[in-house]
Amino acid sequence: MKARHRIEPFILIILILSVWQVLSVSGFIPAYMLPSPLKVVKAFCMDFKLLMFHLGLTILEAAVGIFVSVLAGFLFAVVMDNFRFVHRMVYPLLIISQTVPTIALAPLLILWFGYGMASKVILIVISCFFPMTISLLSGFASVDADALKLLKSFGATKAQVMRYVKLPASVKSLFSGLRISVSYSIIGAVISEWLGGTRGLGVYMTRVKKSFAYDKLFAVIFLVSALSLLLIKLLSIIEKRICKYEKE
Repeated sequence: MKARHRIEPFILIILILSVWQVLSVSGFIPAYMLPSPLKVVKAFCMDFKLLMFHLGLTILEAAVGIFVSVLAGFLFAVVMDNFRFVHRMVYPLLIISQTVPTIALAPLLILWFGYGMASKVILIVISCFFPMTISLLSGFASVDADALKLLKSFGATKAQVMRYVKLPASVKSLFSGLRISVSYSIIGAVISEWLGGTRGLGVYMTRVKKSFAYDKLFAVIFLVSALSLLLIKLLSIIEKRICKYEKE
């Protein structure tokens, strides 16, 4: 039964790839418009070293962006949870920040901070800060009211309530925010590199797009998707170890 559950998610993916291969080989869709999956795999293997060279910087940018997002999100969530007037002032700004397309911000950030890593990291933080903060706030709010009353009746301080009740209760919410953020971080890094940079998967995509090498372009898309899925899976494993439970 477990083996069946592991195979089922891949059935539709295999079916889509099979149809895609047939459409490309049959000539129903021109190869220059939609290269076959086999050509994409071949392009990936041919440019493997170059892709890994660009991937290194993209991962570094994403990692720094995630670290800053988690740190800033945690600090803001704690302050907003303890001071309601801060919550009322900051929360609307968090919502507004999500209405601005990141692709519109990227050129401005490059203009202000240059083509280096700073502009990329800032764009990633803008993309990831919201899900991290909101997830932690939701985790803090999900704490059992009776547990809070009990600690307060014993004279517990806000710091003690946060340490012994709210932080343990928000672990699952933290990982939910992290799963969203790791995907956003890779996408944000690629978008920022696409619009300006000297190295990274986004720069590689721009170059192959200009040369009409769409098989290589699809290879990068698959690589980004695979990387995001791998990071999400890694977070799920870490969550299980920390929370000491098994998901069915």
